[in-house]
Amino acid sequence: MRGSAIGGAGPAGGQKRELATVRNVNPNDWGPMNEYEDRVEAGSLRDDEHQRGIIQSLQHLHDDLKDYTFPPVVHPQIESLKPHHSSFLGRFFHPKRSKTTAHPPDGMPKGLYLYGDVGSGKTMLMDMYYETLPSNVVSKTRIHFHNFMQDVHRRLHALTMEHGGDFDAVPFVAADLAERGRILCFDEFQCTDVADAMILRRLLESLMAHGVVLVTTSNRHPDDLYKNGIQRESFIPCITLLKTRLHVINLDSPTDYRKIPRPPSGVYHFPIDKAAASHAEKWFRFLGDPTHDPPHRATHRIWGRDIDVPRASGKAAMFTFDELIGRPTGAADYLELMRSYDAFIIKDVPGMTYRERDLARRFITFIDAVYESRAKLVLTTAVPLSQLFISREEMHDVATANPSAMPSAQSDSHTGAEVDDVLRSLVDDLGLSMSMMQKSGLFSGDEEKFAFARALSRLSEMGSVEWVERGMGLEKSGGKAEKESWQRVRSRWREDSL
Repeated sequence: MRGSAIGGAGPAGGQKRELATVRNVNPNDWGPMNEYEDRVEAGSLRDDEHQRGIIQSLQHLHDDLKDYTFPPVVHPQIESLKPHHSSFLGRFFHPKRSKTTAHPPDGMPKGLYLYGDVGSGKTMLMDMYYETLPSNVVSKTRIHFHNFMQDVHRRLHALTMEHGGDFDAVPFVAADLAERGRILCFDEFQCTDVADAMILRRLLESLMAHGVVLVTTSNRHPDDLYKNGIQRESFIPCITLLKTRLHVINLDSPTDYRKIPRPPSGVYHFPIDKAAASHAEKWFRFLGDPTHDPPHRATHRIWGRDIDVPRASGKAAMFTFDELIGRPTGAADYLELMRSYDAFIIKDVPGMTYRERDLARRFITFIDAVYESRAKLVLTTAVPLSQLFISREEMHDVATANPSAMPSAQSDSHTGAEVDDVLRSLVDDLGLSMSMMQKSGLFSGDEEKFAFARALSRLSEMGSVEWVERGMGLEKSGGKAEKESWQRVRSRWREDSL
């Protein structure tokens, strides 16, 4: 292998792939880590800690798939995808059937979204993963994403010509594709066409609803897909879906003055699975200082009482959710912790329904403290971020209780632009309207609704690459000088907060 990193086009030479669905054969369940170790020993790859972290992510999915039972693919009935009324009067008096949101089966492993620049080794990693899928994966499909979308549009067009323009062809096409391969691997995921952008979310949701696990490579982070595209706001839910249902892995190895490589995944990990513990440990090692300050228990005295930190290293502190939020702590405690630490790793964060509103309010207070002090936050969560403070079941109950609620500009204007933007994104993800949210009894008042929306907005910002890399001293940002400058900013905040 060239150089010190996984790079180049790999065995496939970077060529575009036509649809290739094959029967998977791997009787000994040889995994990606086995293959990596084998190649390192043979001298075709040089061992590298950043590379090893990426391969470990592939191995985690390999292990999850071994324990996963793929559900049978159930084709939708043709009649169920046709509009209720075909006559002119029927269409006039009966609105078109709404397209329901499909959800993945319980226990379905999250897929992978591998992104990086040219030469970061995307094709080779995909080759390695595709050839080492576990033996219980009966069929697998690999295709260049552009060719995949061309095939999808051909299928949609044929069904529309046969059944009419109102026929909902996406679920039918998704079922066909799911039958061909239970693992779907895309080379070079991108979206440059408005026709693709308009159907991608429903197509991917429908595939996942059949238990199809997606693995894809791309040159771009999901947030950068379809930038400046026509009606891009309609594509945002697809970006949210990708970030929620796939682990997003950065293949580019950052040049850092420190010797511990930055974890390739983002700071938020969902669900709490086999990979969650290693996710937290990797970020704790990276944000702490295990060489000069090995992990240890620490105690801080605040207003005459002790606050225990179960694990501390350098300027990083690690808690479980119960250790920090599950006990009677408040704003003063969190402020003192912010003065002592620059980074927080919180494990095992649950979803909080209306029954856990006290915990939710406490956690939102903590989030506000982290945000306002410009510290870093790493989470492992049981549910997607959009469902941290309100469950899908609660939102379903809201929809049932308000079946006639429809979004309107008038009702959207009551809570302020920031709240509207965040809630609109959340509500779109859950398939409900703003007026349903506002008429619900899920929040005790506008202040709580605002705090809830602001927390989601701040979590989103703190998960961005810009927030995570700030103050790390990366060479591209100015090296040690950038880190020292950021330390001065943090010092001024500590003085101002006294």
